[in-house]
Amino acid sequence: MNRFVIAGALALAAGGQALAADLPPPMAPPPRAPATYVPAPVPIFTWSGIYVGINGGYAFGTATSSLGGGNVTPNGFLAGATLGGNYQFGNFVVGVEGDGDWTNLDGTTGTVGAGAEVKSNWLATVRGRAGYAWDRVLFYGTAGGAFGNVQAGANGGPFTSGSQAGWTAGAGIEAAFAPNWTAKVEYLYVDFADLSCTAGGCGAGTVNLTENLVRAGINYKFSW
Repeated sequence: MNRFVIAGALALAAGGQALAADLPPPMAPPPRAPATYVPAPVPIFTWSGIYVGINGGYAFGTATSSLGGGNVTPNGFLAGATLGGNYQFGNFVVGVEGDGDWTNLDGTTGTVGAGAEVKSNWLATVRGRAGYAWDRVLFYGTAGGAFGNVQAGANGGPFTSGSQAGWTAGAGIEAAFAPNWTAKVEYLYVDFADLSCTAGGCGAGTVNLTENLVRAGINYKFSW
């Protein structure tokens, strides 16, 4: 009897192994998909904040006068510093800006000792600004007060010198090229009050100096 039980068990075991050998191998799990790359969000630029900067450019003007030799057309370079602040709401930007520049504006008519000469060696403006921001590019208009030194007299001197007030207006474009840095190009028209010239060889003439400024600048904006 035992021999039949053992033979049956062996037969069942052999049959089970044969069935197991006929079964397909287990399926491997599907490979994992690669992780999706999600770029870091680009910070939203804002024009709001206080800024400081430098500027430089070229000025050319006209000095209408009752001096001998007719009108004078002084010109020269300028360079200086800028301080301002902006506030942005939506796409609109408003602000205030002031600057002070050294200039070497100079122009003459006639020969030394005859004709006229008009010079200016500094210029400052205090202006309001208003514009439209297209993301990191700002288109703006500007207007305000202007102050500068005006010197007039006979060609070669002596000169009458005065600090004259006036007005200025213009427009420009400014662009952010880094998180806190912007660059701008602008045009300003400046009109000073008349200077009464009393220097020797100047007579009792008056001089009205107007300037056209084309300048560029770089500003650093402090975080708001």
